[in-house]
Amino acid sequence: MTANDTFTGQGPAATYDSAFLKACRREPVPHTPVWFMRQAGRSLPEYRKVREGVPMLESCTRPELVTEITLQPVRRHDVDAAIYYSDIVVPLKAIGIDLDIKPGVGPVVEQPIRTRADLARLRDLRPEDVPYVTEAIGMLTRELGATPLIGFAGAPFTLASYLVEGGPSRTYENAKAMMYGDPELWADLLDRLADITATFLKVQIEAGASAVQLFDSWAGALSPADYRRSVMPASAKVFDAVAGYGIPRIHFGVGTGELLKLLGEAGADVVGVDWRVPLDEAARRVGPGKALQGNLDPTVLFTDKDILQAKAQEVLDAAAGLEGHVFNLGHGVMPNTDPDALTRLVEYVHTATAR
Repeated sequence: MTANDTFTGQGPAATYDSAFLKACRREPVPHTPVWFMRQAGRSLPEYRKVREGVPMLESCTRPELVTEITLQPVRRHDVDAAIYYSDIVVPLKAIGIDLDIKPGVGPVVEQPIRTRADLARLRDLRPEDVPYVTEAIGMLTRELGATPLIGFAGAPFTLASYLVEGGPSRTYENAKAMMYGDPELWADLLDRLADITATFLKVQIEAGASAVQLFDSWAGALSPADYRRSVMPASAKVFDAVAGYGIPRIHFGVGTGELLKLLGEAGADVVGVDWRVPLDEAARRVGPGKALQGNLDPTVLFTDKDILQAKAQEVLDAAAGLEGHVFNLGHGVMPNTDPDALTRLVEYVHTATAR
């Protein structure tokens, strides 16, 4: 936080009245706020330039680089919130798990977690393990001023999937086999990951983040019954751990149309919706008392301006009756997206929804 900021139990004071935080709190807004998942990087040439020759995980530990990358889309697109540049496996790397992010593959774990003895490798995360996070967020909040910064973490299930599988998976066969075959080991694994994740988010909040988003990228692989029984307790533990800070908590997963109500019940104030379920239907599934975030199909950005605007308007129309709406894509920005299309989209949403 900046020297002029105070933390009141409702987040940094400078950002409290921003359109983004108002929407998260389901309050009237001057316009529908916009930000994009994976907005910090990938599609931006200036991102590729500063990342050149720097491995992904190393880039997440350099405060000056994290600050620059996080700020780039705010400068270029005029989005209503910044998302802290990091990766879901950063806290795992910080506690000594031997892993790397391999280009074109994703996170790869040298020795997967498969037995109870393996749990000993998952020690508690301490703030001093991630000093670069505190330093980077301090730099960011000074630069961002009244623009909120969203903290970032992977949810226990998604982290467990990488750890048990040893890398990305389409079937999650090893993770699900543990979940079904050794539910006690599975529960202990997710509980330990919940503690690590909660600490990672607390570090970000205490450094000045105005909201947090928990990414459960692979939760869509689960049935509602399996999610409620085997995953939701750990996610709820994370949300409970940061509830006392009084800032908005966002929950997002891909392919989670059947889980939307549960994502909210886990403790989210804002439920992220991918592009598969219209927002009005998502609101019905989630129930009252939650804001929604989403949910333009990212591939629409590859069409022309008129189609992009028409599809964005469909999202806005579906969101017209919501208690609170944060405009976003239904998943992350794709690497080959034209950055100018994102800039035009932000401008369109701001103009179309100006109150």
